Amino acid sequence: MEREKVKVILWGIGAMGKGMAEMLLNKKGVKIVGVVGRGQKIGKSMYEFLNVEKGDREDIIIGSYDKVITKGAADIVLIATDSFTKDTFDKIKHCLENKINVISTAEEMTYPKVQEPELSKEMDRIAKENGVTVLGTGINPGLIMDLLVVILTGACIDVDSIKAERINNLSPFGPAVMNGQGVGLTVKEFNKKVANDDLAGHVGFPESINMIADALGWKLSDEIKLSREPIVSNVYRKAPYAEVQAGDVAGCNMKGFGYVDGEMKIEMLHPQQVEPQLEGGTTGDYITIKGTPNINMSIKPEVPGGIGTIAMCVNMIPQVINASPGLKTMIDLPVPRAIMGDMRDLID
Repeated sequence: MEREKVKVILWGIGAMGKGMAEMLLNKKGVKIVGVVGRGQKIGKSMYEFLNVEKGDREDIIIGSYDKVITKGAADIVLIATDSFTKDTFDKIKHCLENKINVISTAEEMTYPKVQEPELSKEMDRIAKENGVTVLGTGINPGLIMDLLVVILTGACIDVDSIKAERINNLSPFGPAVMNGQGVGLTVKEFNKKVANDDLAGHVGFPESINMIADALGWKLSDEIKLSREPIVSNVYRKAPYAEVQAGDVAGCNMKGFGYVDGEMKIEMLHPQQVEPQLEGGTTGDYITIKGTPNINMSIKPEVPGGIGTIAMCVNMIPQVINASPGLKTMIDLPVPRAIMGDMRDLID
């Protein structure tokens, strides 16, 4: 008798959810059994939003969360809606209480105890009570500026300091990310939002810095320092979810610093903008570890953010299903890897 396929529900069918659906449809041993949407998407076929023909596949009609996510309706839900733990908490809670594992793309969820210690304890409690697991992941935070850094330190006898730099193209991301980065604003509007603490910039530096520090056994002494500066475009730029006039803001140059005993140990640099190539910009990922030995890693161009986030969420499905119940982070689970065979073969 053939083993049952791994059953997946997608919560959100925007830029990331759509990409996950398309990836899942091309994998063996896994099937999409539901999609949660809102507003005008409800009642429509999932295939209306994908670059994939339905063919002879069973149709999936987008529904509201309470209709789609019911007790044991799937093995796992991939939630691709929010950036902040407090905004996605109720969605996660609903899935866990229905005894379904969760992977969230919310950046804060990669290390949620940093911003939301109480909600983290609550998620851990609910997950354990229901025998399921919850993980936050993505390309960054989730891999490039944290897990990959931690893995590279595995080759070090000792570590003095770490610098992680990601220069990337924001264009594949949806409206939520564009708004958070201030794309399309005037410089004056951008600076006003920064002054009012109303511009997120890159969400995830406190999470990445704490993940690295905890993994290495460093005790962060001071508050993590963050700065946000506008990247001003000299030319007109257009991305699928944003438009930038010359003289306006194409993105955000974000920096983060972590200190141990008053000394800066972890430095993060992350200038993000739409269509950087229009002004000769090149992208890349760089990790510099000072220690014994020194390690310098560079990936050029950058690992694409959109594809990377989609792949990380889908590729971590077996690790999450196999994990002991509770709230997990990327340093708790086996490392991600591409799934080229049948997903069922990876489930314990």
